[in-house]
Amino acid sequence: MSLSQIGFLVPLNRNLEEDTSTPKLPISTGANVIGRNSISVSDKRLSRKHLTLIASGNGFVDAVVVGTNPVVVASGNQRKKLRTGEKAVITNDDIIELIPGHYFFKYVTVAGKKCEKKGNSMDAQNMESNEVSLSRKRMRQVSEDEAFARKLQAEMENDALVQERSLVTGKSGYSQASTASIPSSHMNSEAIRHFSIPKDNLPLTYRLLRVKDLPAWANTSSVSIRDVIQGDVLIAVLSNYMVDIDWLLSSCPTLAKIPHVLVIHGEGDGTLDHMKKKKPPNWILHKPPLPISFGTHHSKAMLLVYPRGVRIIVHTANLIYVDWNNKSQGLWMQDFPWKVQKELSKGCAFENDLIDYLSVLKWPEFTTNLPALGSFNINSSFFKKFDYSNAVVRLIASVPGYHTGSNLKKWGHMKLCSVLQECIFDKEFQKSPLAYQFSSLGSLDEKWMTELASSMSSGSCDDKTPLGLGKPLIIWPTVEDVRCSLESCNASYKDVHPL
Repeated sequence: MSLSQIGFLVPLNRNLEEDTSTPKLPISTGANVIGRNSISVSDKRLSRKHLTLIASGNGFVDAVVVGTNPVVVASGNQRKKLRTGEKAVITNDDIIELIPGHYFFKYVTVAGKKCEKKGNSMDAQNMESNEVSLSRKRMRQVSEDEAFARKLQAEMENDALVQERSLVTGKSGYSQASTASIPSSHMNSEAIRHFSIPKDNLPLTYRLLRVKDLPAWANTSSVSIRDVIQGDVLIAVLSNYMVDIDWLLSSCPTLAKIPHVLVIHGEGDGTLDHMKKKKPPNWILHKPPLPISFGTHHSKAMLLVYPRGVRIIVHTANLIYVDWNNKSQGLWMQDFPWKVQKELSKGCAFENDLIDYLSVLKWPEFTTNLPALGSFNINSSFFKKFDYSNAVVRLIASVPGYHTGSNLKKWGHMKLCSVLQECIFDKEFQKSPLAYQFSSLGSLDEKWMTELASSMSSGSCDDKTPLGLGKPLIIWPTVEDVRCSLESCNASYKDVHPL
């Protein structure tokens, strides 16, 4: 036994008895990383670096959650759930649930006695010092930012120019600030803080999700999940890759009151078992079939049926706490009315986009009676009953598989290419840069990236000349960006650059 070893994590079964089929995890002084690799499971809810235990020589351990899902620490009669970045002190006989209700471990010191806390370990002191330093840096930056924001606000009151043009519809307005006296280093970053559009046009815009702990100006016009799922919803279809059903129900109680909820997900067996146990009885869970041996269901969208129409949301966040609270995420959302009887057979490009994709998901059809509306079979064709003629976007969907013939331009970047080929752009957009921001970039070869660039550059200018191939611009965070983010060192470093 190593002289620095101070204890073990002893695996337990659901009856909180020792599970001898799983090896104990040794805990030594310093930092101990516990995660998916430590206990040899494939459960995606458990990060590879899920929990860090910082042990001191006196037997006390600081437990810090670094994974995306919460951890539960039970001490005596108290049970506390810790989310990403939160920490607690554990002592002899305390029980850890790496996922709430799953993967139980008891912390046992080598001496087998309750620890007597005489002070923090050097590692804990260093961590606290680093956190204080980082906190001060953030506060200083926020103070400077707010000072510039106030200066801009004063200038805007005199110099604001309202232009009748929207990013999406071409009908709303926005404010543009004078930048004459703004330091060049802040000019671009400050202007976005005062972007505004008339409130009656907000539903037609893209929105950012509200981020916890940001200053008020940074959350202007942002939305939470409760802002999105609200009102008298009759049917909800939630499509996503990762689903934390406990967080979802607690953060959006409206969901528990909706008569019919269909969750289309990409979760594995471990999480799926938990979802089945926790879901309300009127919920249906469906994992779409995959026609090839790799790929996953990754689409993040919601379809909410109301007595007066349907709300469609396409967003970027998994249905988990950290994605809706700690990360920069966005959504597009628009409401559509029911079709009148004489126009039931009429369609549009947006409707075709939507129905084509929903048909591929092959969810289990169910029948329901909607008050004052009648009985309906809820399948992909059901969503033809809404009038999408006022849609201000086109949907670009991707499905796994090998596509040929008429399907070649139905999905992915080839679909994007076909849509852009129908568009006419102002001359100023010729050879516009192509901005890429996605974590799987490193797994793609040059041939595919060339095809993507070609598709993204499709279309013509108003003088009938091709739009032309733009310069690729790859966006990714530096180590310093991650270190100074809300999740700080708990965030993943797999996509960062060392500069």
